[in-house]
Parts: sequence; C-alpha cells; structure tokens
Amino acid sequence: MSQREWVAAAIRKIEADFNRSADTHLIPLALPGFEGIDLYLKDESSHPTGSLKHRLARSLFLYALANGWLREGRPVIEASSGSTAVSEAYFARLLGLPFIAVIPATTSPEKIAAIEFHGGRCHLVERACDLNCDSEKLARETGGHFMDQFTYAERATDWRANNNIAESIFKQMAEEPSPIPEWIVCSPGTGGTAATLGRYVSYRRHDTRILCADPEVSVFFDGYKAAVAGEPDWRGLTCSGGSRVEGIGRPRVEPSFIPTSVDAMVKVPDALSLAAMRHVSRQLGRRVGGSTGTNFIGVLQAAQWMREAGHHGSIVSILCDSGERYAQSYYDPAWYVRQGIDVERADAQLAAAVAGQGLPELPWSSLEAL
Repeated sequence: MSQREWVAAAIRKIEADFNRSADTHLIPLALPGFEGIDLYLKDESSHPTGSLKHRLARSLFLYALANGWLREGRPVIEASSGSTAVSEAYFARLLGLPFIAVIPATTSPEKIAAIEFHGGRCHLVERACDLNCDSEKLARETGGHFMDQFTYAERATDWRANNNIAESIFKQMAEEPSPIPEWIVCSPGTGGTAATLGRYVSYRRHDTRILCADPEVSVFFDGYKAAVAGEPDWRGLTCSGGSRVEGIGRPRVEPSFIPTSVDAMVKVPDALSLAAMRHVSRQLGRRVGGSTGTNFIGVLQAAQWMREAGHHGSIVSILCDSGERYAQSYYDPAWYVRQGIDVERADAQLAAAVAGQGLPELPWSSLEAL
C-alpha cells in the first residue's frame, strides 16, 4: 500500500469512528444563589475515551495525517498529563500504530491503566518541564512522530464549524430560555479549547464572552495578564512544579494559548477547585474530575459579574472528565492530608459562594473592562 493509500484509509477509519458516535450531553445545573442565571455543563466525559481530549486527539490525528506526518508502522509519541494520551492511544490503536505516552510520574494509576488498555506504552518523567524534550528524543530514537498537542491544538481544530465543541454548544442551546450564553467558561490545558471557543463566537458574531479559569500551579494566567498589559516577553514566562489539577495548567505558556481569544481569566486555588469538584459530583450523583471544579469556580465568578451588572442569562461550562480516574487522589481523604489542603475550610467557602454570598477574592484579568 502506498503512503497516499494508507493515509486515505486511516482518515476513513477515523471518520467512520466519528460517524458511529453521538454528541455529548448538555446538562442543566442549579445555581441557587443566582436567580435568573442558568448554568449548563457540556458533559465531555461521555466520549469513548472519557474526556474532552477525545475531540482534540481526533483533530490532531486528522491534522497529522493530512500533513503527511504519520507513517504506517511508525510510532506516535505524545507529551500529556494523561487524558490526551488516553485518547491518542485509542486512535493510534484504531490505525494500528504504536503509541508512547510521555507523562508525569504523578499521573493517576487509572489513566496509566487506560493508556495501556488501548495498547499504549507509558514513559514517566519526574518533572513536567521535561515532557517535551523527552518526547522529541523518543521521536528521534524510534523514527516516530511527536504529535505535540501543546503546539498544534489550536491549529488542528476547525474553529468555524465541523462539529467542534463550540458549534455543538450553540446548537444544543437553541431551545433554551437564554440560547446565547453570556459566558462560556473553560480551563487551559493546551489553550486549544479556549482558542476554538473564542474564535467561533467571534466568527459567528455572538455576544458571548470566554472566561478561562487557571489552576494554582500554572503560568497561563500570568502569561495572559502580561499579554493584556502589552508586555513583549509574556510568551517566555514559566513557573516551577506541575499542576495538581490533572489535565489543566502548564509550567510554560504553550504555543496553542492565544490570549486575545479569551475575554477574561481568573486564578483558582486548588483547594477551591476540588471543593467545587465535590459539589458538582454531589449535584450530579456521580464523580467528576478536578478540572470541572476549576471550571465551576470560573462559573461562580462569571455569575457574580453578571449579578453585579444586573444581567440575567445563561452560562455554559465543561464537564471535562469522570472522577473515576482519580479514586486514589481527589477522592481519597489521605491525599488531601498529604497535600496540606484544608477540606472543611474550602467546602465552607464553596457553599457560601454557591449560595450567592461571594467567592474569596481571586486574581483576575480581562481584555476589556467588564
């Protein structure tokens, strides 16, 4: 089979897989302290690989195939906190390609098991800042292709339509009381989802604004704030350590992060993110992941701004993945003790915020005055 024939067959397999899939649900969730403001969660945990990253992996594979970067029998390598690697392992197996996930040693055992279930191999690194260089080295040594989600996430996604998450949200909101959300809230892992959402609402001329909620150990917020202030070296900012909220937050400002596609950002302490995660889990009757909690704090911040401005309407956010992947961390009381997180205090702060009594003061920044 020629390379051209192999690429055509590979794209056909991915498109057939998509054609067998249904869309993800949009779930209403009560915000009792904010009368006249409706909240909806886009439940991305129902994808075949269990997270929002399934959309990204599909786009990355199609992008790489269309560019001629993938070759029959040669491995695919990806740097990931785990979720993207699970999804890419799925697509690599679909195409019969070896897959190597370069992931932090702190990645949840459940994610590692999921990668291996789909036929992937895990290469563990101690420092998050080593993910990319180890991935590049493995690609050179094996003759494979480093997918590099942090560079290509925003390029690989068709932000105008083609079943992206933004188009799906607006179609599903069409019959709701406030069909055009005032805010869509997400959290940056690569920056690709934020870029897709921001570009789509601009292209479609919606009044919707995009709010990004950044976890505690991440440099995206600092990069955004510096970019908004016009500082020339914002792209070179870094921070030390890895995010405790798996799937989001990075030690460097990734190429896929486009500050001008985001209307505002808020910095969220991990304790509050995880308190919000537990709250959403109780409301839904099932466990969600930590990044959904970070998003929910962003929702509460957006709802406060709407109330202060006297606005009614809707907010949409993302349920990124299931909490079943974090049984040995976020759903283990001993983990909080090891991390020095005061669960009772965070739960009390979250309960007050949900009741409309306000969040603790959080750092935030915006492109324009809110």
